[in-house]
Amino acid sequence: MKESGHLIRLAILFAAGLAVFLLIRQALVPPGFGKYGHFRAGALDDVRAHPIRFAGRAACEMCHEDKLKELKSGKHAGVGCEACHGAQAVHADDPMKSKPVLPDTTSLCPRCHAANSAKPKWFPQVVVRDHAGTEPCKSCHQPHNPKIG
Repeated sequence: MKESGHLIRLAILFAAGLAVFLLIRQALVPPGFGKYGHFRAGALDDVRAHPIRFAGRAACEMCHEDKLKELKSGKHAGVGCEACHGAQAVHADDPMKSKPVLPDTTSLCPRCHAANSAKPKWFPQVVVRDHAGTEPCKSCHQPHNPKIG
């Protein structure tokens, strides 16, 4: 019976550790977590509370029809405007309030077109250092229709 004291102390220590864990968990885990599986129920409301940042392609097309025609005939036809030009909801709401900055093609184009063995062979890829050096891509390519010229 003397040896059972060790087991009792171990059980008390385990119970105390479990109680501390449950208290910390109660304090750290947000309410609603787990209601929809491993998700917090209020997460969608939190996302909806943020202002809309992206205007969408349709908003760009209303004012920039010339660029739309150029884009539709090129290889970037499936690329959304804001993928390169950034979020433009403020500009779409009031074009005088916010003027978009033209992207720096020296750093923008290689995000997609830098050579990478993981990309499909048919996808246009270049070793930027050998292909253009420090020249911006737009010095030879038109970004909306990137054929040579």
